[in-house]
Amino acid sequence: MCRGFFLLPKNTLQPSGTVMMSYLCRALASVRSLGLSRRLCPDPSRKCVSRRAPVSELARLSQEVPGDFNYAGDVLDEWSQMEKDGLKVPHPALWEVNAKGVEVRWSFEELGILSRKAARVLTEAGNLCQGDRVAMVLPPGLESYLVSLACVRTGLVFVPGSSQLTAPDILHRLRVSEAKCVVADDAAAPAVDSVESRCPSLKTKLLVSDDNRGGWLNFPKLIHSAPADHRCVRTKSRDAMAIYFTSGTAGAPKMVEHSHYSLGMGFSLAARRWMALEPADVVWGLGDASGADPFSLSSALGAWLQGACLFLHHMPKISSETVLDALSRFPITTFYGRPSLYQRLLQDCNFSSYRFQSLKHCVAAGEPSKPWVNREWKRLSHLDIYEGYGQTETGLICATYKRMKVKPGSLGKPVLPYNVQIVDENLNILPPGEEGNIAVQTQPNRPFSLFSRYVDNLEPTALAEPRRFYLTGDKGVMDEEGYFWFAGRADDIINASE
Repeated sequence: MCRGFFLLPKNTLQPSGTVMMSYLCRALASVRSLGLSRRLCPDPSRKCVSRRAPVSELARLSQEVPGDFNYAGDVLDEWSQMEKDGLKVPHPALWEVNAKGVEVRWSFEELGILSRKAARVLTEAGNLCQGDRVAMVLPPGLESYLVSLACVRTGLVFVPGSSQLTAPDILHRLRVSEAKCVVADDAAAPAVDSVESRCPSLKTKLLVSDDNRGGWLNFPKLIHSAPADHRCVRTKSRDAMAIYFTSGTAGAPKMVEHSHYSLGMGFSLAARRWMALEPADVVWGLGDASGADPFSLSSALGAWLQGACLFLHHMPKISSETVLDALSRFPITTFYGRPSLYQRLLQDCNFSSYRFQSLKHCVAAGEPSKPWVNREWKRLSHLDIYEGYGQTETGLICATYKRMKVKPGSLGKPVLPYNVQIVDENLNILPPGEEGNIAVQTQPNRPFSLFSRYVDNLEPTALAEPRRFYLTGDKGVMDEEGYFWFAGRADDIINASE
């Protein structure tokens, strides 16, 4: 049986009972038997970027982007090496509880081994090369993170998609993204098969399943047999890392491209600071249930940037009882959810009977909040909800950090590296108290967290970039203390990763 580092008594951790977990555990055991302990991406000039940086350093980062950056090599492998050298306190990187309540925990070293094996699967069995696109139609979980990290290691561009996508949705995304590979589970595989003939770019199909399927390669079985000596590629900071789909009430979905630095460092730095993370923290994020939300990924990247643990709990659908039970039973220190989720939890008739012994920080984003929810959560849990605001294109723009005054319902204040303003239709900056467009200043220095471009859709980018500001499409107001408040959409409502 494969175990990572233990936070609970050993007898609380049981084998998963699934073929996927069995293959992964045996894969890790076989690598350990070989005594694999050397660094796979050696570069003595690299320094661990995972330590907490002062504000002055973050300001410098907003101006200076290194030529090369790869999150897997520059962050995950650094923590892995620190574990091997005894410089990091034993703590899991990923802690997963499946729908049956079975737990599996992975250290940074184990996560590195598995992601390198997955990288070998993509490049060898998948016959993929740097720059190729990999579509994912998976629920959130270990496999989706392994595929994403494997893509980062190999310089492939991952294209996340909700596990709830229909066949027409999948057809559109495969065609416009020109993905050469798709990774899907049993539930999505029939839909992929039904549209495959109309996707000329698609060459490889990888199935995340206990079973085989005609025309598909079995991902967990390939991981089990794959070697773990993959060398992380040297990606440029501005190379494409991921493409996210956003959509609105009108028009076709847009493809938002993020670079290795904008997503790998920009999103994760903001998430780490907003969540006030330390290496001993256990982070649980329940954002977009589809798993295709960049904010869900940024909570993982932010946690791992600080050497903290990402907690996952599989639920067929979000259950208030299950969430409250997990918050009281597991040592979760930081919780992220939409404001509506907090409202659902408060409306559970048994809320007052739960005790969150480890929970110390709660954050919320993704939709406008109701001030009474924050007040009631504070009354019952003795914890504030620190709200944030952002988009797929930008990551976190505004937030309320710890040690800031909490104003329930506010979006908070601008976060580095963003200079956020309220502007009128002529892009004139408006004074506090006047409603206008929430905008991000892009000149003279373009924020490194901002998306690279809309892929194959030049018009929206052309409208934003020649100007001094990127317009979010949201209306808002800034008060006298510099806090921003949401006032509604300016035109078309854009929802992240539908």
